[in-house]
Amino acid sequence: MSPEPSRPALSLSARRRPVAARTFNAAGWTALLVAAVASLSACTRPSKLETPKPAGDDQQTWSRPFLAPLELTDDPLQDAIVRVVGSVSCSGTLIADDLVLTAHHCVTQRGPKGAILPRDEDASSVRVELGGDDLPWGEVGVKAIVTPACGYEQGGGDIAILVLSRKLVGIPTFVPRLSGDPQVGEEVTPWGFGRCAMNDGPIHRRSRAGGAVTDFDSGVFRADAAICPGDSGGPALNSRREVVGVVSAAVMDTDARTKDPAYFARLDKFEHLFSAAREIADGASPTELPPYKSCESL
Repeated sequence: MSPEPSRPALSLSARRRPVAARTFNAAGWTALLVAAVASLSACTRPSKLETPKPAGDDQQTWSRPFLAPLELTDDPLQDAIVRVVGSVSCSGTLIADDLVLTAHHCVTQRGPKGAILPRDEDASSVRVELGGDDLPWGEVGVKAIVTPACGYEQGGGDIAILVLSRKLVGIPTFVPRLSGDPQVGEEVTPWGFGRCAMNDGPIHRRSRAGGAVTDFDSGVFRADAAICPGDSGGPALNSRREVVGVVSAAVMDTDARTKDPAYFARLDKFEHLFSAAREIADGASPTELPPYKSCESL
């Protein structure tokens, strides 16, 4: 084994350094350390704008606002036109922040072979999709379906009001016209999420070629329009952008450019139904309300 290297001997003066000298050196190092920390802190202290705070902190200010997706559309009002998905896919219109207008035949139960049954789907099986592009940017459930005792298969009474499970704050709404007969010659424009196989491509929200009201009866009015499968329940808008009817039935081919006779369910005969939907959305039980399913006005 190699011998352990010897340690240098400490001089007597180093081992017996006066206490006063050691105190002075400790104080000096302490002062130097404090100064260095203070200097470092002063150089790295972030400004308020460099330190984002959690959302909801009312003391945080931003140079640019955050925008909801619906504010990025060319026409924000279009976001009130929604897609209704249950046992079939249809279209609908937001008429309040918690109410969607659609067609009755879109929310009826179906038999084993797809035949329409005279009873409504369970509300929990229906959902409303938001956004008009390839994919929805939001979705909301339905807690109640308010319908008349007619219109299960189309025609007069083919309207339904969906009471949403929550309010959609900040999304625009359309106004339904609930008084006055349709006017012959009045121009209407249908909207919907339908798809004609020849030329429509993916399912998007679309404005359809419409036309003038040609005639009407107590339950529906008629106009030539280009309607595609999936447009059912969508709104018919007049020049003032009021909802005057709901897409109910139409002659259709595979070309979205073809205008054929179309039937739109009237709204003005069912003002009591809209009132009941509002009460139910506000918390009333359907059993507490006066009868609202009557179709006697047709």
